Amino acid sequence: MGSRIPPPNRLSVIAASVNGRVHNMSTMCFDYVALGVLEVGMALQLRTRTIGVLLENPALHRAVADECRARGFHVLAGQLDGLITDGPDPGGLPVVFVDRTGDGDSVVSTNVAGAAAAVRHLVSHGHTRIAYLGGMRTLSTQGERHRGYLRAIGRRAGPEVHDLHDETAAERATIAVLRGPQAPTAIFAAQSAITIGVVRALRRTEKVVALVGFDFPGADLLEPAVTVVAQDPVRMGRTAVDALVERIDGFDGPPREIRIPTTLIPRGSGELSI
Repeated sequence: MGSRIPPPNRLSVIAASVNGRVHNMSTMCFDYVALGVLEVGMALQLRTRTIGVLLENPALHRAVADECRARGFHVLAGQLDGLITDGPDPGGLPVVFVDRTGDGDSVVSTNVAGAAAAVRHLVSHGHTRIAYLGGMRTLSTQGERHRGYLRAIGRRAGPEVHDLHDETAAERATIAVLRGPQAPTAIFAAQSAITIGVVRALRRTEKVVALVGFDFPGADLLEPAVTVVAQDPVRMGRTAVDALVERIDGFDGPPREIRIPTTLIPRGSGELSI
């Protein structure tokens, strides 16, 4: 009897985009290289060398895929040893949730602190009527960012609009808020898609309103550039892979919630004073 042939050295990441289509991350993100991954060892011995990733955030896609490559994996569909996702838990596999909390290990930003820092920044520039525009309240991250907004603004809470699902809804909501009887002088947008809608509305109405967005790619390309609460997708991706590999290797401790700090980056839009 010959010795057992080891499984092929494969790494697979299944990536679900915002519109629900599935993309192969190995081709989608081939040119992106995560920073700081060279110190991670590449000699892991997993059963199939295959990890599934279901994420909507493109930056997190890149970070996770790059971290997987640094460990010697491919990014393809197939038999999986574990899953990294921001969606529901499919069951039957070790799973790590990213940018969401779930029943297993979770890697999330400091959403409450980040949102509070954004609002305090606007208050420091003289704003007292600060509107909150947020995404679906069923998402844990949106609930946390709303709590941060309330923590920082207290009784001075301005207009609030929740459950905005895309840029168009955010644009319409922004125009309605700006035309309301208590028009805000500043806006905190709790999601990147919402920030895009707010920017479009401000351009359409030609209103001069301060703005801070949460995790808005391309914020530095606008004029004025958008002040943001930035997440750290590279660190989040690396941490998620670390946590999943530990689970695959047999760690059976209770679910862990790992918080990655956010950074407030002033760029102009959040520094407009009354």
